[in-house]
Amino acid sequence: MQDLNVAFIQSGLSWENKEQNLKRFDKHFAKIKEQVDLIVLPEMFNTGFSINPEAFAEEMDGEGVAYILKKSKDLNSVVIGSLLIRTSEGFVNRLITAHPDGELETYDKRHLFRLSEEYKIINGGDKRLIVKIKDWKIRPLVCYDLRFPVWSKNTYTQGRYEYDVLVYVANWPALRSDVWKSLLVARSIENQVYCIGVNRVGEDGFGTYHSGDSKIVDARGKIITAASPGKEAVKLARLSGQDLELFRESFTLGMDWDRFSIEL
Repeated sequence: MQDLNVAFIQSGLSWENKEQNLKRFDKHFAKIKEQVDLIVLPEMFNTGFSINPEAFAEEMDGEGVAYILKKSKDLNSVVIGSLLIRTSEGFVNRLITAHPDGELETYDKRHLFRLSEEYKIINGGDKRLIVKIKDWKIRPLVCYDLRFPVWSKNTYTQGRYEYDVLVYVANWPALRSDVWKSLLVARSIENQVYCIGVNRVGEDGFGTYHSGDSKIVDARGKIITAASPGKEAVKLARLSGQDLELFRESFTLGMDWDRFSIEL
């Protein structure tokens, strides 16, 4: 595989203020001067982790989706982020993958957080998504999904891995930052993939502080790059396709993975 150039934006989020957040991300995007293949934003990048979808959910033709579509086209990069979306069946926390040619791919957050009202007012998804960029396969997930290894489990069939990169977009509180950091490493090791975890910083509307701790981890569990805790940052990294292939060939873990099915 050829190398994959990626960027992530660790940002503060103005509580339920779409206008301020989009202006903030304009400034962050402007810092990306190099050509990259993928740019990852935090969960609910335009509102923060709001549980007020009646007021802040959008349609798929709304401002938030249009925003990342434009950034994708302008920067000729795939852009990933999540936001509240209104559907005919209710509300979802939808991860949007925008491609420069205007294609949209979506994943609705499967695991809804029970320590908030999310699980009561948001519909959980039941479909997984694999995004293809160059010859890489990307598996994007959302925040609380990180705690559920079966849902993210890679597979190995007839010499092929299901995916090469895990992406988690999040609003993960600093109180549980050790869990966040530990599980990002665990997911990369157990699935033999790169793992990109992008979290927000700052205090939300409930007074909950977020330290960010966004990072990129390789298949050995080694941290490639990380943002400083509590600070906004735009970080770039190159994911080596050759290194991943050589590691998988030298340590054939996938050949011994258990086969399983998931009940939804």
